[in-house]
Order: sequence, then C-alpha cells, then structure tokens
Amino acid sequence: MSPLTLNITMFARFTRASRFAARSFSSTALNAYKVSVLGAAGGIGQPLSLLMKMNTKVTDLALYDIKLAKGVAADLSHIPTNSTVKGFTPDESDGLATCLKGADVVLIPAGVPRKPGMTRDDLFKTNASIVRDLAKACAENCPTAAICVICNPVNSTVPIVREVFKSKGVFNPKKLFGVTTLDTLRANRFISETVGSDPTEEDVTVVGGHSGITIVPLISKTQYKGKIPKEKYEALVNRIQHGGDEVVKAKAGAGSATLSMASAGARFAGSVLNGLAGEQDIYESTYIENPEFKDEGVEFFASRVTLGPQGVKEIHELGLLTEVEEKMLATAKETLKKNIKKGVDFVKENP
Repeated sequence: MSPLTLNITMFARFTRASRFAARSFSSTALNAYKVSVLGAAGGIGQPLSLLMKMNTKVTDLALYDIKLAKGVAADLSHIPTNSTVKGFTPDESDGLATCLKGADVVLIPAGVPRKPGMTRDDLFKTNASIVRDLAKACAENCPTAAICVICNPVNSTVPIVREVFKSKGVFNPKKLFGVTTLDTLRANRFISETVGSDPTEEDVTVVGGHSGITIVPLISKTQYKGKIPKEKYEALVNRIQHGGDEVVKAKAGAGSATLSMASAGARFAGSVLNGLAGEQDIYESTYIENPEFKDEGVEFFASRVTLGPQGVKEIHELGLLTEVEEKMLATAKETLKKNIKKGVDFVKENP
C-alpha cells in the first residue's frame, strides 16, 4: 500500500470515527437537560462549567456570577457540543431568575475559597449569606430542580438550603445534595497509592460529612480490609480526611482545591443526570437529609445512595463496621450535630 493510499485510508477511518463521536454527543428529548452553575466564573466554577459543557445530556447550560459569567459563557459557546451556553450577572434585573428558570440541576460552587490556616468553618460567615440568597432564588425559580451544594462548609450550607426551601414550602429531601464526591475521589486515589493498584478500579465508600474528622472512609468495605498495616492505614485515613489541606498549602494562599473539586462536581452532576434519565445502578456518596442517625440528632449524613428519576431512590445502610470505623463515626456524628445546628440557626437568625 502506497503512503498516499495509506493516508487516505486513515483519513476515512478518522472521518468515520469523528462522525460516530458527533453522534454520541447528540441529545434526544429524553436526555435534554438544563444545568445552572451559580458561581461559574470562579476557580471551581470555570472548569466545572467546561466539564458540564462536555456532558452529552446537557443541552442548556446557564452560568451565573457577580462578574465574568458572560465571558466564560462566550468562551465555552465555541466548543462544538450540542448545548447552548448563556451567562448572567446581577447587572440584569432578572439575571439570576432567568438563569434558574427551567433548570433540572443547579450546581452551587459560589463562595470564597479557603486560605492557609483556615478551616471550612472559618468560611461560614461569608458563604452562609451567599448560599442563603442563592437558595431563595432557587426556591422561587426552580423549586423542583436537583440542588447540588459545593460551597463550603457543606456540613452547614446544605442545612441552610433546606431551611430556606422549607420556609417557601418547596423542600424535597430527595433533591437536595451536598457534593462530597471529592472525598471519594481522594480515597480512590490515595488507597491506590498505598496498595499499588489502579485508581480507576477503586471504589471506596466515604460517609459522614465533608470536613476533617467528619469524613469517614470505609476501608472495610473494600477488598483491602485487614490487609493494610496499621501505620499505613492511619496515614491513609488522615490523608483522606485532610487532603484539602495539601492543596491549600501548596497553592500558598492562591486558593484551595478547584480542579479536583470541579472534576468531582461534574462526576456527581453527571450521575444525577443519569439518574434523572432513568439509567439503572447509579451510585454515589452524598450528604443528604438522612434518617440513618436522625434519632441521635444528626439530620444530615453522607451515605452511599442510588440515584433515580426523582433524585435519591435509595439510601444504603452502613452495615457492619470495624471498631476503628465505629469510633470515627461516633466522632463524626458529634461534630455534624454542631455543624448542622450552625446552619439551621443561621437561617433562623438571618431569614
């Protein structure tokens, strides 16, 4: 075969592959969803918006931020996927409302990032007000949407959203999520480094909350139960719980985990969309209003769930845990009680 013939053959194959790829990006009426990103111009918001632009189920991507949202939308609009992108800012009297109307999924990465020495709770005073105001807009303009809260401290901001929705009479516990997926991604990556496995093959269940000691990785639910030496196990758990600190320190005041969080947010949003579309066996861990420990005063708790057309389809029980995991769980619950109360009290005092 001559070089020219070879090149023509390869081009034909490439063209066929490109056509197939193009078809894979097409959307049917059953898989046509509007996703709104609030805080779309920030460190998490921009890469998250990019990843949502690449999701084949998204046909309408609406971006909102106090500035630059229109520029981000214009940039993303040049990417040849089957979705429109529009940006909105507070300069328009109905910008936020228009961004939200008709939304199936709302992602909220808005808020200020952590800096060295700050905990997620240190962010509370600023981010609580932001989340409360955005929740009000969601309750008024897209009350049936799946609300995915990324803004920290998630342990407290998710209860804020619930209280706002309840005050408007539109709260649906099956459609309010705290995005804790980054804890799962870190657990998968870090355990693979510990045991020398392929991280794409790992699936660690992480429960509890989304900060420090409230994060409880259930290593006993993996194939490595009892196989990781104590010292390595303790180091692994500590790194999963405090992985965010690595990034905050490494960025030296320039921000917190943004790219990895965007990846986690996009994965979770994709799973929610797959559930809404009726796909089967869609599992994620997420921070939700949860009956698991409600009688102990812990109204919110991250559990592994099955997602479906109405949001949460099933909440999976924890099952038997090791003694070490039980101790971590007890510690997490005590802290979660305080975190949840903080969010609830904020709305009562600042309606």
